[in-house]
Order: sequence, then structure tokens, then C-alpha cells
Amino acid sequence: MAIMILDGGMGRELARRNAPFRQPEWSALALYEDPQAVQSVHEDFIRSGAQLITTNSYALVPFHIGEQRFRADAAALADLAGRLAQNAVRNTESSVKIAASLPPLFGSYRPDLFEPERVREIAQPIIHGLSPYVDLWLCETQSSIIEPLMVKELLGDDRPFWVSFTLEDENPDEVPCLRSGERVQTAVEKMAESGVAAILFNCCQPEVIEQAIKVTKATLEQIGRTDITIGAYANAFPPQSKEATANDGLDEIRRDLDPQAYLNWAQKWIDAGAGMVGGCCGIGPEHIRVLAENLKDTHREASDVE
Repeated sequence: MAIMILDGGMGRELARRNAPFRQPEWSALALYEDPQAVQSVHEDFIRSGAQLITTNSYALVPFHIGEQRFRADAAALADLAGRLAQNAVRNTESSVKIAASLPPLFGSYRPDLFEPERVREIAQPIIHGLSPYVDLWLCETQSSIIEPLMVKELLGDDRPFWVSFTLEDENPDEVPCLRSGERVQTAVEKMAESGVAAILFNCCQPEVIEQAIKVTKATLEQIGRTDITIGAYANAFPPQSKEATANDGLDEIRRDLDPQAYLNWAQKWIDAGAGMVGGCCGIGPEHIRVLAENLKDTHREASDVE
């Protein structure tokens, strides 16, 4: 199977390099104080073998930067995030594609905070700022089914729309569910109906992703939608409880997920049906390099993104 290599996690890589990074702003702080650091991380992921990079727009929501700064700065920061990704592609003279990070609008792991009446208000400035620079839309770290469906209605173009869900990861042996408690099978069926080009799983521990991919593949085969690509990019955090929130503090990075160990998980995801793999929080360029080096014989060209 031809495998696409995605990039890794921006926020914790900024922190590792002592770039501006703290809670609650997370990776948005570097856009304010040191944009070049963001571009440098993008470039290092590209040089490590990533065929697709994701804009540093994850934290451009009131949950992270506050209501006042969101109203004043969100569109301009999204534009900057898009330009930095584009500059990184140009500087490395690569054919790497750019995915627009459309984040959880009301906070990671918090489906309970979802406010449908505010989706347009929060999503639209980010979409508008990113639009000139990106090849596809990636609605990532989604904890429920309803949010990506509502965001998709705002896009208004024919660029590919990918959705990546975050999973309950306290009990890896249970039926795979989103953090909302909705089953993966149901989410896959709803995403297929909406016309997504890819379904992924991210920002959860690697142990829970394999089974989610198996369920996704079986569901897509059952409904005759094998044209939808499956992907995964795990984080390097310990399991996050149902009470976890993104701004409680910085999670420890697991020591057992070195590049070789992460490759082993990625190979399991591929065996289960994944067509693209990368990394989320705590997965750095060194991990992506090992993925690229070991999976290079089965790489799909970046120009094949659909």
C-alpha cells in the first residue's frame, strides 16, 4: 500500500526548542512572539520526510487566546500561520502539500463545551485567514460528530475535507469511541455521508488507534466507500481521562515512544488499513524521519492527495 507521511506535533516541538510556548496560548504564542520558530519547525518536518504539513492554527480559538484577542487577531494570525507554512514549502523547494488545521472550536477533549450557535463566529475567521495558502481542510482532534459536520458547511469550496477524531484512551480494549462517547462506527458512517476524503485519528495514545482503524476500514467496506483514505497520528501523552482539559497544564511525554517504538505502532496501523501516518503532540522530526526512512518504498507522492 502506498503510504503518505504526515508531519508531527507543532506545540511541543516549539517547547522543546525553547520557543515561546505556554498555557493557555499553546502554539499560538509563537505566532505573536517568534513566527520564525514556527516556520523552522515546518521546515524541519519537511526535511525529515513529511509529505504534508499542517498549519499552526490549532490554538487560534477563544479557549486558548481569549475572547478579546480572538476578536482582534484570529483572522490575521490564521493568515500568518498559512504564510509560514507556505514559506516553509518554498524555502525547502519541496512539493509538500499544506493542510489547514481547523481545531476543536471550544477546546480539546471538551465535547461538553460545544456551542452550535457559535460555530460560524469562531470558525469563519480561521477559515478566511488560511484559505489562500492551503491544499486541503483538516478538521482535527474532533471529540464529537456534530462539530466537523457544521464546520464543513462553512467551507464553500471543493478542496478535500479531512476529519481526524480523538478517541477515549483510558481503556484500549473497549469498543473504540470518540471522547463524546459516540462510537467510531457511527462517526465513520456520518463522515462518509458528508463527503469527506479522509478519516483519521489523532491526539490519543497509539494503543487505541489500531482498533479504531480496523472498525473504520470494515465500516467503509460495508458501505462501499473504500475511496476514503484512513490515517493516524498519535500523541506521546499518557492516557487522558474524561475529565482532562487542554489548559490544565503540560502533560508529561512518554519515554517509551522513541522513534523506533513509534514506527512499530505506525506499522500496525498500516497493517490495519491506514494509508497515511504522522504524529501529534510530542512526536518530533526525529520520529517522522524514521517513518519516512522505513516506509519510503511505499510512499505516495504528495501530488496524489485528493
